[in-house]
Amino acid sequence: MKTKTLLLGDEAFARGALYSGLSGGYAYPGTPSTEILEYIQSSPLTARRGIHSHWSSNEKTAMEEALGMSFCGKRAIVAMKHVGMNVAADAFVNSAMTGANGGLIVVAADDPSMHSSQNEQDSRFYANFAMIPCLEPSTQQEAYDMAEYGFELSERCHIPVLFRIVTRLAHSRAVVEVDDEPRPQNELHYPENPRQWVLMPGNSRVRNRQLIKDQEMTEREAEDSPFNRLTPGTDRTLGIIVSGIAANYVNECFPEGCSFPMLKISQYPLPRTRVAELADCCEAIMVIEEGQPFIEEKLRGLLDRGLTVHGKLDGCLPRDGELTPDAVAQALKLYCPSLAHLSEGFNAVNEMVVPRPPALCQGCGHRDVYSALNDAMKEFSDCKVFGDIGCYTLGWLAPFNAIDSCVDMGASITMAKGAADAGQRPSVAIIGDSTFTHSGMTGLLDAINENTPMTVIISDNLTTGMTGGQDSQGTGKLEEICLGLGMDPKHLHTIDSLPKNHDAMKQLFVDEFRYEGLSVVVSRRECIQTARRHAKKG
Repeated sequence: MKTKTLLLGDEAFARGALYSGLSGGYAYPGTPSTEILEYIQSSPLTARRGIHSHWSSNEKTAMEEALGMSFCGKRAIVAMKHVGMNVAADAFVNSAMTGANGGLIVVAADDPSMHSSQNEQDSRFYANFAMIPCLEPSTQQEAYDMAEYGFELSERCHIPVLFRIVTRLAHSRAVVEVDDEPRPQNELHYPENPRQWVLMPGNSRVRNRQLIKDQEMTEREAEDSPFNRLTPGTDRTLGIIVSGIAANYVNECFPEGCSFPMLKISQYPLPRTRVAELADCCEAIMVIEEGQPFIEEKLRGLLDRGLTVHGKLDGCLPRDGELTPDAVAQALKLYCPSLAHLSEGFNAVNEMVVPRPPALCQGCGHRDVYSALNDAMKEFSDCKVFGDIGCYTLGWLAPFNAIDSCVDMGASITMAKGAADAGQRPSVAIIGDSTFTHSGMTGLLDAINENTPMTVIISDNLTTGMTGGQDSQGTGKLEEICLGLGMDPKHLHTIDSLPKNHDAMKQLFVDEFRYEGLSVVVSRRECIQTARRHAKKG
């Protein structure tokens, strides 16, 4: 039996995975991927079946934990945002070498336009680099259907599968037809060739040759994929190649049906035969894809027909930011002048929208930390503060303007150490509790081993606040972690980040900034949002 339900793209994939025999979900929260594991955590099926659904310390540990479940023959997913792929890259790339036993899907949620991210990287390049198949849904229904299909593909080809979704699809809702009866979970079983899971050079050389040989199989899978569809058209002056959510924008431009031949690609490696079939019947090709010109760059090496290829590389479509139906219409009107009117309304709406920069919540403990920090810095001529990824990154904005850098998870501590090594005094790092356990502990160990003259402020709000209040792995353990790493207890301090403690916090910062060695200050106050929820429940 099937029923219809309204789901986010993230939720559609999560529901599909749950009802396809999932045994474990692993993730670190990051927009726009967070709702995947949250949906699994809230599902009654998770509780009934004992499906793993706890947050991991970071994306690398999540990837390795899911790989371990796959080794045992069970189906697993690991979900992260696109920059999380950089953290998981070591395990992800090597998972192509080990292969998969139970079905393993790696979800990379890309963030075009950088709504809450440092860059616009396109995760399809990771799949191509690692020689791993990639799925890219165009609709919420496809996101649901691709979960079961992805597990089957993974088990058929004995390799993990990358599932690439983007913000606009992950965070929009549509009616999805779903199954009522879940598939049974896999039984525990182990790899037929356990040798390839031990990546010693001798084993890896053999496995690498097999991985290269298997590319023929994954290409055939893409050629035959139900998600890659070539639609014939009557106007052969242009052929269109679309991928993922961009297919919707083209369909919006042609509500009565596209007159140009169109190849929709949602499974990679690139289906070369279908691309050649489209190219053979068209005078030119336009590639419309969300993200970087991944398909377009491959086309220019694949096609040797003297065809003109339009897309992002020739300026026909914008190279940065999200695509929109208007941008697509603007590009297509070169071949279809009747579309010119479609791009008139969007810009006018944009001009009417007043920008609203983000800000720390009223009552947030980070505010009191920055207020005391700014007052403490007045005592010094050239204090530098290295920031990190989290709500507290907003301390760069007015009225605080308190940090000098924000690069990636955990970089506050390591950059402050490098600056101190260069002679910077005072050199200060500010990092959140969840980010500290994600990527900050190893940097602190470096600083402890050298007693680097710097101060680390761990602004602890007892949760992963930036993504909505998920569990933080270090809650209640931060001081013990620091001591376990070897921190001098005389320069490890804890203080409540409350307005009444402003003067004490400021003086503590000043004293530790003057100390020619490593100091750590844990400033603690629960996130105002989670505090409200807890009060409401209480």
